[in-house]
Amino acid sequence: MEDVEGRTFVEVMSEKYSPDNFPYRRGPGMGVVVVPVAGPQGSPMKDRLNVPSMLVLSGCGISRAGEQAEIAAFCAHVMELDLSHNKLQDWQEISKIVSSIPNLEFLNLSSNPLGGMTLDPQCAGAFARVRRFVLNNTQVSWETVLLLTGEMPELEELFLCLNEYSNVRASSVACPTLRLLHITDNSLKDWADVRKFGSMFPRLDTLVMANNHLSSIQDGKDILRRLFPNLRNINLNNSGLNQWDDIEKLNFFPKLEEVRLQGIPLLQAYTNAERRSLIIAQLPSISLLNGSAVTDVEREDAERFFIRYYLDYPEEELPCRYHCLVTKYGKLEPLAEIDLRPRCRARVEVHCEEKVEQVNIRLDQTVAELKKQLTTVVRLSANSMRLYYVDKCSAFGPEEMKYSSRVLHSYGIQDGDELMVVPKSK
Repeated sequence: MEDVEGRTFVEVMSEKYSPDNFPYRRGPGMGVVVVPVAGPQGSPMKDRLNVPSMLVLSGCGISRAGEQAEIAAFCAHVMELDLSHNKLQDWQEISKIVSSIPNLEFLNLSSNPLGGMTLDPQCAGAFARVRRFVLNNTQVSWETVLLLTGEMPELEELFLCLNEYSNVRASSVACPTLRLLHITDNSLKDWADVRKFGSMFPRLDTLVMANNHLSSIQDGKDILRRLFPNLRNINLNNSGLNQWDDIEKLNFFPKLEEVRLQGIPLLQAYTNAERRSLIIAQLPSISLLNGSAVTDVEREDAERFFIRYYLDYPEEELPCRYHCLVTKYGKLEPLAEIDLRPRCRARVEVHCEEKVEQVNIRLDQTVAELKKQLTTVVRLSANSMRLYYVDKCSAFGPEEMKYSSRVLHSYGIQDGDELMVVPKSK
């Protein structure tokens, strides 16, 4: 092991939580009073430290434990400990700290240099009471992970992100209490490795595997139901999934409700709306997709969209889900394409006294511009005419077009409508 200079846990805790630096009690039991006992000469501990139950000592250069008796005296009530971004690389020193904190439930060792460090099996028992364990960006070996989980009978949440795992080995000893495995930003690509999580963690509820290289889900219905009977939430963001068959297989997890599938190659060719609708239609049991709730109305719209999306596909290319939805809704007709853009032109009848002419007019022009256009038709100047719009479908009679700056399409003019020009009285 490389010789790394650093400070002890005891030194840093004494400095950070001394009454001078951390003077306020922040709730029951936050300040701890200890009568000094005979200890090593030059001990940094004082007779009082305001140590909180959530102890944060991240980025403090800690590499060693210090006196265990002093840790035990001041940390008996501590339940959460953050030692991330330190210099800890000796599991024996870590176990000294942990074994001296009897009520510890949460431990964060992220970004400590633990790669290649061996854990003595006799030290692994020190972690037995920890329920939530964070080992992100430590490069801790998979063998060490197996040794730890085998000695942690109350472990519920395990974080193993950014550890460069490309494969994993199954354990002969299951960890039946683990509910959440967070193993993002590694290099896992073979479903055979994911399959091992099922046998190792039979009560797994949430599996977060974003930013791995997983390219497919290779097991069938019976195996997935048996290995992941309790999986409720899976995150496969930015994986390599590129077949709709893999999405369909998510239906084989019997309790799956929440799915994240952003950034996968399969969906790159679709719009955001198409992606969401196609996935919702494929997964009838999910209630949350990419963090957003799926409502009953959205599900029905998505399923109807799914049927119409595959209407023109040959029979051999239709997904199984298509036939299920056709049974539910019938074979739907394509939606009519409606152009909701304002019309640009209309052909109207222009009436002026006894004269009637068919005239094409632009509907994006103003009343003033229309009057100029009609001067050559009715032989009147714009200032000499009053203009009326006659909507043949309206019962209200002619409407005078007296606002010069009003745009024609706001009148709703259609082909066949009438415009009446009346000379102004002199």
